[in-house]
Amino acid sequence: MKKDSSTECWNKVEMEEYIMTAQNNDFRMHYIMPYTLKAIGDVKAKYILDLGCGEGGYSRALADMGAVVTAVDCSEALLDYVADRAMKEGADIKTLRRNSNELTVIQDDVFDIVLCSMMLMDVEDLDGTLKEIHRVIKQNGRVFISILHPCFKPKESKWILEEDGIKVAVMDYFNPTEWIDIINGVNTPLIYRHRTLSNYIKAFNENDFILADMNEPIPTMEQLSCSSRIEWLCKIPMYLFMELKKKGCE
Repeated sequence: MKKDSSTECWNKVEMEEYIMTAQNNDFRMHYIMPYTLKAIGDVKAKYILDLGCGEGGYSRALADMGAVVTAVDCSEALLDYVADRAMKEGADIKTLRRNSNELTVIQDDVFDIVLCSMMLMDVEDLDGTLKEIHRVIKQNGRVFISILHPCFKPKESKWILEEDGIKVAVMDYFNPTEWIDIINGVNTPLIYRHRTLSNYIKAFNENDFILADMNEPIPTMEQLSCSSRIEWLCKIPMYLFMELKKKGCE
């Protein structure tokens, strides 16, 4: 497996701590995941690559919906957890430990859907990752992406909760950069990366993808009832959702 700064830092994370945090994160469980699964739609008998699968929450949900899932991550500990739960629950999930820019042993044109949930902004080699996604996805396949919104979550930004609502201060949007920070609830420092929106769009285009859809969904009333923090997203989007298709499949 290729190693880079992303794979090395993720393999240092205390996984029990991360798994508990991921499975109890209100934004993920009540906003990002429901929107993503609804956008993907019917997956019965479809072959899906869950790239950067983490603790496998999406893999399990998609398998429960009838998909044939391959869960890929750079973390051995996370994949052990995914495989163990799949075995116990009888889920059709295969696991593969790889860097996202080197999906060796996966043949060309295999998957109907590639899911990149909250991982593409973290990869060191965006270009190589997109090349591999393009290789392994079918000609009429779709790529579903969620990332931290680059306009509102670059390095030099601060979300400020005030009495009259949430405000965001952004100091430096145009400088693609990386930095070390932590996820709330996870004490191991991780590498964060910022790319501008145009960086992403150009990278998609250069790797023969078209942007088929892009959304900044406003939370539903049901989602608002799940967590007071989700109300922040009614005014300012923290997350950006995109769908890609191969060029020639317009």
